Amino acid sequence: MSDRQAARATLRDFLISRRARVTPGEAGLPPDEKPRRVKGLRREEVALLAGISPEYYVRLERGQAAGASENVVAAVAAVLRLDDDEREHLGQLLASLSPGVKAATGRGARTAVRPGIQVLLEAIDHLPAFVFNGRLDVVASNPLGRALYAPVFQDASKAPNMARFMFLDETASHEFWPRWSTMSEDIVALLRTEAGRHPDDPALVELIGHLSAGSQEFRTRWAAHNVRQHRPGVKTLRHPLIGEVTLPYEDLHVDGAADQLLMVYTPEPGSPEHDAIRLLASWAANSPDVARSHHQ
Repeated sequence: MSDRQAARATLRDFLISRRARVTPGEAGLPPDEKPRRVKGLRREEVALLAGISPEYYVRLERGQAAGASENVVAAVAAVLRLDDDEREHLGQLLASLSPGVKAATGRGARTAVRPGIQVLLEAIDHLPAFVFNGRLDVVASNPLGRALYAPVFQDASKAPNMARFMFLDETASHEFWPRWSTMSEDIVALLRTEAGRHPDDPALVELIGHLSAGSQEFRTRWAAHNVRQHRPGVKTLRHPLIGEVTLPYEDLHVDGAADQLLMVYTPEPGSPEHDAIRLLASWAANSPDVARSHHQ
């Protein structure tokens, strides 16, 4: 299968999965007299509600509608009830198939940070901090980050990757992430979004193939075609030293390296979570193995 054929298949599967979520009743259509053969909306119903011809929608879903207008894409997105992340993903998939768009060069996400970013990480000595690339490799971290994510860094033979840890070391990841199902869905959705941006990244293709071969859980979630952007939030983890904690975090894009993200856990001063991180910092400061920052 060529790269363009693969891109068309991804677009088709994404739109089919979104059609399947919307019931006729939710779309304001009258009830059927006979049982439906398909789940959700039919192609012709999406076309009707979006104000385009059924033939054109079929071509759009197959990735053969060259130069679909913003109005058409917006109408289809509204019918399918796409959220902002899904709408952006759809736009990226369509743009990759537009005439004149060349295939990506295959340059993968960066696996190192600029020296200034590493200095910044070292300076954040009282909060766990990491830099991730689009494949969810941990490209850099400060000592407190290494201490907090100790199980993720356990295998020193390979660079830590959040998706590999989640799906190929399920015993450890289930212990570390008490809300494993939610975390795993988020991780797959982030990888799905990255695949929409960089479908020809060879390292990403290799990672997805490795995860698909090694984990039924990953294959099931990957087939759902859910997408998600990085954004601030909270994560609950169970650490071998400080126990279970729920920590807020901030996600900051690294200027000059669009494929990298700085994530910092930010427990409120005076809170039990902040005290737990202080305890972890004290332990990490006296542990030679943890005190060394992670470099790729």
